[in-house]
Amino acid sequence: MCPSSKSHIFLLILSIYSSTSSSSSSLDLTKFIYKGCANQKFQDPSGISSQNLKSLYQTLITQSSSTNFFNTTTGNNQLTTSVTGLYQCRGDLPNSDCNTCVKKIPETIQKVCGGDTIAARVQLDGCYLRYEVVGFPPASPTDLLFKQCGSGRASGSGFDDRIESALGQIVNGVASGKGYYAGEFESVYVLGQCEGDLGSADCVNCVRSAVENARSACGSSISGQIYLQECYVSYTYYPNGVPGSGKLIHRSVYCYI
Repeated sequence: MCPSSKSHIFLLILSIYSSTSSSSSSLDLTKFIYKGCANQKFQDPSGISSQNLKSLYQTLITQSSSTNFFNTTTGNNQLTTSVTGLYQCRGDLPNSDCNTCVKKIPETIQKVCGGDTIAARVQLDGCYLRYEVVGFPPASPTDLLFKQCGSGRASGSGFDDRIESALGQIVNGVASGKGYYAGEFESVYVLGQCEGDLGSADCVNCVRSAVENARSACGSSISGQIYLQECYVSYTYYPNGVPGSGKLIHRSVYCYI
């Protein structure tokens, strides 16, 4: 993968940083992708916000044993000491893997953001979790949080059209797949997912925005990941066919730069 892009300033106070670790297997569900950490800390000396955050974590971890998406609020919803948050796991994960992934995030937030920040988000390979104090300014569903394009590039007859068509499959797929789609198009593996409570039309619009970002940002890259506030897409081109698909193509069609 290419080096991390410059951090994107989210709502002026939530900064997104990419992982600088080397690429690992797609089976490493807890591989760190990016973080978003508000600069401000909880302001109540009583520590109620911190206790509400701990309670939120526990609820989300518990729920991750039975469902791949859940959102909730702890504390009095009218008070700024209340904390609201959610997690989501990749749509194809069994509950046990979802729980393993979500359990990793609270300690990751503590490590990369420090304690008692008023809002945070961490994306791992298999799941993400975000929280904020009640009253924290909302982000647009299509705000770009993080992007990463593969350093390998391909050229040759029809490659760009192949990527274009593969990305188009994601838009159609999430519309019929209730917000999640993973599939293959001519040796390109694609995946897209919307936040679990996003309506069908909003999901399609979000994924369409993510796809447009992938097209403009990654160009002829053989892989790309685009994360927006409420959806994400990724694609990877496999010269010899997507592993496990039984389909192969000739290396000679494409050259690498």
